Amino acid sequence: MMNRPLLCALMVALAATPAAAANLVKTYSYFSVGGRTLDDIEKQLTKNGPEVKSTGSRHPGATQMAFTTRVSYAQTANSCRIANAQVTVKVKVILPEWRRPRKADPEVRLFWDTLSADIKRHEERHVEIAKNHARELEDALKATYPQRTCEAAKARAAQISAAILVKHDRAQVQFDRVESVNFESRIIRLLRYRMQRTQSGRLPPA
Repeated sequence: MMNRPLLCALMVALAATPAAAANLVKTYSYFSVGGRTLDDIEKQLTKNGPEVKSTGSRHPGATQMAFTTRVSYAQTANSCRIANAQVTVKVKVILPEWRRPRKADPEVRLFWDTLSADIKRHEERHVEIAKNHARELEDALKATYPQRTCEAAKARAAQISAAILVKHDRAQVQFDRVESVNFESRIIRLLRYRMQRTQSGRLPPA
C-alpha cells in the first residue's frame, strides 16, 4: 500500500503539471501498393499515392491538416479581453500499404521496410509541426492584451491567427525542401544500417 506522505506528494506534483496546450485529433488511412519489384512499387506509388494540392502531383504519403480555433471574450466597462482560447488541429495521415507477394525478394522487402518507415516518420513530423504551431497560436491568443472593444479584440485574434498559420505553412514547406534534398542519402544510410542489423541478426521485425 502506498504511504500517505508519498501519495500527497504525487497529488501535488500532478496538480502542478500544466495541462497540454492545443488539441490534436489524428487519424490514419492507407492506400494499396502492389508489385513485386522496386520498379513496380515506384509505379504504384506514383499512380496510387495521394495528390497534394500544393504541388499538383502524387506523393508516397501525405498529411491533411485543419485548424479550428474557439475564442471566448470577457467584456468590462472599458475593455474587452480574450477570456479563453482553444485550438484544435485535425490531421489525417495517409500512408502506403504494400500487398507483399509471398515470394518477394528479400532485397525488395528490405527496401520497402526502409522506405515505408521513412515515409511514416516524414508524415509524423508534419503532424508535430502542426501541433507545435497550434500550441503557439493558443498561447499567443491567451497572452493578447485587452482591447478597447470586443470587435477590436476579435480583429486582433484574427490577425494573430493569420500570422501564425502563415508561419506554419512556411515551416511545412521548408521541412519538405530539406527532406527532398536529403532523401537519397538518407535512404542509403538507412538501408546500410538495416543491412548491418540484419546481417548481425539484431534487426527487430518491421
